[in-house]
Amino acid sequence: MRRPTTTTACPARAGSTPGTPGTAGTRISAADAPARPEPRVRRHILKGVDSGQASGQPAGQVAVQARSGLVIVDKPQGWTSHDVVGRLRRLAGTRKVGHAGTLDPMATGVLVVGINRATRLLTYIVGAAKTYTATIRLGQSTVTDDAEGAVLTETIAAAVTGEAIRQAAAALTGEISQVPSSVSAIKINGERSYARVRSGETVQLQARPVTVHRFDIHDIHRVRGGRLLDVDVTVECSSGTYVRALARDLGSALGVGGHLTALRRTRVGPFGIEAAATLEELASDLRVLDLDDAARVLFPVRELDAAEALDLSHGRRIGAGEPAAAGAPPAAAFAPDGRLVALLQNRGSEARPLLVFAPGQEAQR
Repeated sequence: MRRPTTTTACPARAGSTPGTPGTAGTRISAADAPARPEPRVRRHILKGVDSGQASGQPAGQVAVQARSGLVIVDKPQGWTSHDVVGRLRRLAGTRKVGHAGTLDPMATGVLVVGINRATRLLTYIVGAAKTYTATIRLGQSTVTDDAEGAVLTETIAAAVTGEAIRQAAAALTGEISQVPSSVSAIKINGERSYARVRSGETVQLQARPVTVHRFDIHDIHRVRGGRLLDVDVTVECSSGTYVRALARDLGSALGVGGHLTALRRTRVGPFGIEAAATLEELASDLRVLDLDDAARVLFPVRELDAAEALDLSHGRRIGAGEPAAAGAPPAAAFAPDGRLVALLQNRGSEARPLLVFAPGQEAQR
């Protein structure tokens, strides 16, 4: 049985992808996102002497334990995020693997996976802003707010204009209050919301604050003889935002209903789809962004002297150094030899370690 997760998506129309229409439509230009430097990825080709079939390696190779780091995966359609973690466990030769934000089976795109000690960084990646391309169908609402659920209502959307769609999307941009989709992994008294819905219970989830940084309309296509509209969009949003709930709310605001038909995650924090590798590519070339390099990409950097590095490696506080603004993110603290020692947070005149990467753990990297 397919397991529901937190962000649902379905395949795009034949011959098209979100943002790349397969048929002619009304094109609406949007400002390009600012260019961001891509993280440097080091490649570790893992070879052994056994058959390696269980690990997904070619015959004659087996996975050996990978160094700690992040792997940026382009998740394929039809795989759960847990399936991807399972494959990476075999490829990396360790069970200490996790991911930083679920993608539903039908969604594709960026899934950040941590290996060994880098799993400790995932907590800080989960909350990063995310970017998606998606297709929203206007004129139909569904039980799940995506194309996997039964159709609840169908309304002719032929009269909906591009200008009306743009205005409705603008109203859903910024800091908004969003009711998550009822078929989601949110827990209600210890039980997942989707499990309650599947058992026949009517679920009412509480609205929560989220931020939609961008909700750009690209192309609009008339389908089903013009009765329905497919709208290709780009969404950049805070963690916890449900793109299929945006599809639902866009359709509701226009009075015709709406649901999500395709979803691809193109960025998580600093990690874009350009840095991602498919599972097939990773099976022969496990591209790992080393722990030290990952920390430099994710956090402000503080360079330590030898005495500070020693104190932090034993969990002791050090001087705050440069003053940090209230609410500033943790800093990655590096020893003089370039090794990551700890993540630390300024508190007044002191900096306290949040996570310590002790020198004695080098063999486990």
